[in-house]
Amino acid sequence: MNEQGAFEGGWADTERRPPLQAGATYAAKRRSAVSERFPGERVVVPSGGLKVRSNDFDHAFRPHSAFVHLTAELGTHAVPDSVLVFEPTGTGHTVTLFTRPRSPRDGGPNGADFHSDRRYGEFWTGRRRTLPETSAELGVEAAAREDLERALRGRVPTRVLRGVDAHVDALVAPHARADADAELDRVLSELRLVKDEWEVTQLRTAVDWTAAGFRDVVGELPRAAQLARGERWIEGTFNRRARLGGYGLGFETIAAAGAHACVLHWTRNHGPVRDGDLLLLDAGVEADSFYTADVTRTLPVGGRFSDVQRRVYDLVHAAQSAGIDALRPGARYGDFHAAAMRVIAEGLDAWGLRPYGRTARTPESDLYRRYTLCGSGHMLGLDCHDCAGARRETYLDGVLEPGHVLTVEPGLYFQPDDLTVPAELRGIGVRIEDDFLVTADGALCLSSELPRGADEVESWMASVR
Repeated sequence: MNEQGAFEGGWADTERRPPLQAGATYAAKRRSAVSERFPGERVVVPSGGLKVRSNDFDHAFRPHSAFVHLTAELGTHAVPDSVLVFEPTGTGHTVTLFTRPRSPRDGGPNGADFHSDRRYGEFWTGRRRTLPETSAELGVEAAAREDLERALRGRVPTRVLRGVDAHVDALVAPHARADADAELDRVLSELRLVKDEWEVTQLRTAVDWTAAGFRDVVGELPRAAQLARGERWIEGTFNRRARLGGYGLGFETIAAAGAHACVLHWTRNHGPVRDGDLLLLDAGVEADSFYTADVTRTLPVGGRFSDVQRRVYDLVHAAQSAGIDALRPGARYGDFHAAAMRVIAEGLDAWGLRPYGRTARTPESDLYRRYTLCGSGHMLGLDCHDCAGARRETYLDGVLEPGHVLTVEPGLYFQPDDLTVPAELRGIGVRIEDDFLVTADGALCLSSELPRGADEVESWMASVR
């Protein structure tokens, strides 16, 4: 018997009849919005494919956020190399999801894939849905990925979300309009600015699991303080909770102790976590639906802030509180950052810290960038820094609306080798970050379970430990 013959016959009927996923109804509305925006044109949105980690091992698959938004696909079911195609009709579009179905067991043309394809074969990577199962769960017509090339033929003006799937990019000639594909990217990004009810539920779930991860970390601080690479223990503690409660991480966990907290995106996480130092933990659980939280707390490793640590922490907390107070529908997006920076500026001035002095060459807005480099927040959703492709006038220069979800996260970072600050401040980094839903009359803190003020942080840590 040849190898293929060993796998032929004797397979049970395992076809399932799954219900429509809860998010599928909302995804259908989003697809309708895309259809209305591009009448008479074909629209192609790929999921993207696997990326090699080393030799024959791939990174965990994570579909493109625009694809997820239009399908409500879940991490536990997502299939690499899927492509969503909007085909124009006289009254709108028919939408088909081209995807890789279950590996056949019938010995047909692809019958050996089940056991011989180490990258996609189900013997190697697990069960996929059949096409009818995919259609039932997502509420969209499903077809085999191998039929995609035929579907993309014809002289139909076609927009592609490019840079996601090289094979799809090669199949479709450029649109007659040079900016057509870039416009599609912008539209898909802006479509995510206002979250619907289902999306808010997913974000709440992600935030709740993130809060649980922070509690886990506080409980593990004594153990971390005993290890040469305690930051790795902190990272692993949070990451375990992320995998338990969601699909995984929304971004690489920042577990920055001591002077590492002065590095905005410290993810090496190879340093010690010493009693007496601060730990800046910036982390977020990504739910099975791919919506992510993004929360930061700066915690005294021993449970109590020193006087100088508290002084810096209190200023950042006051700045964050001012930013939060500026969140309301109708406010300019930049208002919360401006409010936070006013408090930072006043505090630093009171401490006599103005590194460049008052010179004609230094704009007022840049006077404090040495100590607080970046903006004070960002949109949040399927991406940690969500809606990045949106036009400036709809995002950075736009107006807050009910349904916007964003972070407020001012910080102060005094580099350990910065001679413009007193020695006692050098190596102290503090950031406080929470996630907010803009409502009809203000903003709701989704991460309010975690304390913000210094006294509350100390009391909370004592209760957890």
